[in-house]
Amino acid sequence: MKNDLEKAKQILSEEFSFNADFLYDTVEGLNLSKSFKILDIGTGFGVMSIILALHGHKVITGEPEGHNWANWRESAKKLSLENLISFKSFRAEDLPFEDKSFDSIFCYTSFHHIDGKYSALKEFVRVTKDEGLIIIFEFTPEGIEIVRQRRPSHPDAVNPIDFSEDLPLSLEIKKGNYINAYIYRKK
Repeated sequence: MKNDLEKAKQILSEEFSFNADFLYDTVEGLNLSKSFKILDIGTGFGVMSIILALHGHKVITGEPEGHNWANWRESAKKLSLENLISFKSFRAEDLPFEDKSFDSIFCYTSFHHIDGKYSALKEFVRVTKDEGLIIIFEFTPEGIEIVRQRRPSHPDAVNPIDFSEDLPLSLEIKKGNYINAYIYRKK
């Protein structure tokens, strides 16, 4: 499987490769069942969805209507993964899914772009099954500085803990060089 990641890094851009190893290893360590229903919030370049698809997972991904600013489909197509990824427009603060719909939710470097962070986290909890996982990847200060070399006006990263203290979640943090993984389990 790691060979698939190396192939993807060769085919896709720096946008994909930047944190691909950390993401891949984090997903690998979660031991998610292939039958899990997975939601990726904040599609962007499709990095998270592609990492999940490389592990053989089917993924629903999305972002607000009209915010599809990156061509994630082209990247998925180059890797023959488009059949594992489906897109749906939605806002993180008002997810169009039933309660307890997903086994796992991923949010890769998108949380700091969400206006209503607390409302969004409450929605993440609502649509996650009991004992399900919510994994939020946020930039470290070093990661933000690298991103700002290409996009100087990029917003600061945030700490998801600041928005999750009163929610029914336990937390494990996996630290990386440029991003950290906040791995929440719904109680």
